[in-house]
Amino acid sequence: MGMDVSSVKDCAGKIRDNVGSVFVGKRDVIDIVIAALFSGGHALLEDVPGTGKTTLAKALSRSIGAAFKRVQFTPDLLPSDITGINYYNQKENRFMFRRGPLFTNILLADEINRATPRTQSSLLECMEERQITIDGKTHMLSEPFFVIATENPIETHGTFPLPEAELDRFIVKIRIGYPTIEEGREIFARFKGVNPVDALSSVCTAEEIVAARAVCTEVETTADIEEYILRIAENTRKTDAVRLGVSPRGSLALLRMSKVFAAIHGRAYVTADDVKLLAPYVLSHRIIIKDVSAIRGNTGEDLVRSVLESTPAPVEDFKGGGKAASGRG
Repeated sequence: MGMDVSSVKDCAGKIRDNVGSVFVGKRDVIDIVIAALFSGGHALLEDVPGTGKTTLAKALSRSIGAAFKRVQFTPDLLPSDITGINYYNQKENRFMFRRGPLFTNILLADEINRATPRTQSSLLECMEERQITIDGKTHMLSEPFFVIATENPIETHGTFPLPEAELDRFIVKIRIGYPTIEEGREIFARFKGVNPVDALSSVCTAEEIVAARAVCTEVETTADIEEYILRIAENTRKTDAVRLGVSPRGSLALLRMSKVFAAIHGRAYVTADDVKLLAPYVLSHRIIIKDVSAIRGNTGEDLVRSVLESTPAPVEDFKGGGKAASGRG
């Protein structure tokens, strides 16, 4: 189907409104998850229990007319439990393949850090290459394929931290945070009766998501915006508190997300404000800090925000005219 930036904005708006009808507040969080979906990447939701991670994931999946599977990650979960297995069918006298829950469009990997490294690693191929190799045979996954994983950063007993290679597969890491008093009142009002998530219906098709991705890749960026992204990445590597800074893949991820974020707000060009807003979500989990006590706030997000403060932003956007880029359309 033919789509343009306006169509992408409309599709994203429908999903945002649908998700927002049950996920109270946090408009930027919803937008970033939608942008991750449209970018072809994956999203990691990291926060304490009860902040709405699973609610957000389920609301997003119900908003799209696509296959959805949920896997509760536990220490006894085996790779074959999620990828599938070849078994011998005695009735038909031959080996057959039973597909696992990875064969879907949207996968909710709940509490992903509770699975063993062996099971976690079974996601690497499918997240990067959209395929699964089992017993030497490669199975292609259908598009779109989107993993939205959750983890609790506080409770470490019985968990296995995600390795850098796996973290790098997630285009964004999002911390939802606690609601305000006003948002808390709204949560009470919406969840007094039956769970409103169960009443959600799809507002966008899988085909529209795939078409939107193609449009997003055509969003324009200036040389100044691209230089700004490269400077941000370079400055993370120069910071004394950092053992490993942002890689070229991280820079590409920020560029890709910036294009998508512009498109879902109806713009065919990227502004410096897009880059500033997205950088902490896209880059923070790609940084390894030497000593967490050496930076204010002790998190990758704080370090990225510190880098943003010290990295001059371009003063002209795609529209030209010598005015500073501003707003999200």
